Amino acid sequence: MTNKQLTIGLVQHACSIDSAANIETTVQGIRTAASRGARLVLLQELHGSLYFCQTEDQANFELAETIPGPTTQRLGEIATELNTVIVASIFEKRATGLYHNTAVALETDGSIAGCYRKMHIPDDPGYYEKYYFTPGDLGFTPVDTSVGRLGLLVCWDQWYPEAARLMALAGAELLLYPTAIGWDMQDPEEERVRQLDAWLTVQRGHAIANSLPVLACNRTGHEPDPSGQTDGIRFWGGSVAIGPQGELLAQAATDTTEVVVVDIDLERSGQLRQVWPYLRDRRIDAYHDLLRRFRD
Repeated sequence: MTNKQLTIGLVQHACSIDSAANIETTVQGIRTAASRGARLVLLQELHGSLYFCQTEDQANFELAETIPGPTTQRLGEIATELNTVIVASIFEKRATGLYHNTAVALETDGSIAGCYRKMHIPDDPGYYEKYYFTPGDLGFTPVDTSVGRLGLLVCWDQWYPEAARLMALAGAELLLYPTAIGWDMQDPEEERVRQLDAWLTVQRGHAIANSLPVLACNRTGHEPDPSGQTDGIRFWGGSVAIGPQGELLAQAATDTTEVVVVDIDLERSGQLRQVWPYLRDRRIDAYHDLLRRFRD
């Protein structure tokens, strides 16, 4: 790309049981971002539905769809209309019995520029994703688009420095994380503060260690536990744009629907890598133990 100044939008919102209404809320957010100059819009994780992974329920597989499919078709039309690249999050039905949590980049002509299938799959109280999602098999490969080379990752991936590093080594110009993370309201207030601070800190670390901008779009609102066993999840929003030195460029509130629009200078990454040459000084000859689960 010739213009290294890129305006980016993050569309944060609550979701309901009505999938069609969720998609239209998303579309309205994309329109708002584009009207404010955004040429790249990042959506939150699984934005077309409630976060169904709070329970293991076979009926939820009916929410999955193919790629291409209805959501990529609808968002592709919006991408074409607004001349904007859109990064969406899809519960992908690859085949019956084979499903993925997939980020999709839609080009300005509505075509699918590329996909990333979530690699790190959690299995924790309220986040039973291993029941639904097969780990990704597309690797940590950036997607080339008209606005740059995008390092697409998804939610739980954002806690792993290896994922961010591999995207950076493959030439990603930005790291983007559709996200669905929130509080267990039974946790005390001080623990909730620590969790939110850790979430923000680790992403700032990815930005600094790789000299890359980091974008995370998180859902907001309270979603009850369908089983009634818990108080559900209160998603903490806080969608954020982070500069390549870890600086906070913009951040949404924790508890409201919000569209964040921010300008990113993509030239700064190259400038910083000349001053802070982390990639030059990596000891690749000494990292073989990273391929072990644990060093006993």
